[in-house]
Amino acid sequence: MNKIFLILVALAGTGFTSQSAEAEGKYVSACAGVSWMPEMHVNNTNSSYDYMDHYSMKPNTALSGAIGYDYGSFRVEGELGYFRNNFKSVVFTGTDENGAPFSDLSYACKGNVSVVTLMAHGYYDLNLGGNITIYTTAGVGGAQVSFNNVATTSENYGNNINTFALACQIGAGVTTSITEKITLDIRYRYFTTSDMTVNWDYKGKDYNNNTSFGGQSILLGTSIAL
Repeated sequence: MNKIFLILVALAGTGFTSQSAEAEGKYVSACAGVSWMPEMHVNNTNSSYDYMDHYSMKPNTALSGAIGYDYGSFRVEGELGYFRNNFKSVVFTGTDENGAPFSDLSYACKGNVSVVTLMAHGYYDLNLGGNITIYTTAGVGGAQVSFNNVATTSENYGNNINTFALACQIGAGVTTSITEKITLDIRYRYFTTSDMTVNWDYKGKDYNNNTSFGGQSILLGTSIAL
């Protein structure tokens, strides 16, 4: 995941170097949609154990709001985002504290992970004629990641962890003008974080583990020129 994160940071850096100045103006935008994260891996860093937890996730909510400046075919903006995914199941791989291999069975899970992001984005717009414009985007920033009551459904406890990570995302979308000041927008985003260290509970004891968060979202939104 670190390699993916570094590649996206490089792409995000190139996104801020394009220049254009056909028209200028501030705008605000808001989006809502669905986010999904196919899997999340929690990897043990304790030398006494050798295991990895493979979590499957359910789709859930994605929201964002931004304020930006339009230079014509290039835009910059600051964005506050939120998305959440519920845990569906987990498969334990590796060996337990006695050296015995896990069964690789899937266990139902409870809990969720929620992420609040603060990102700086660059956009490059290409008008296709009329009021239809396509664009690409890249951004970097930070993410506050919260794991809430995460455990198998048979357990009477849950992991509750808050941590911070660097974040980046890339995406693309299509906009159409409704009025001179109002634009509708549909967009796709891929988001990832740097690696995080989390204190994950195993049989009532906390152990340091590494994980990272990566997900996708599709959002429908609107922007209003100021």
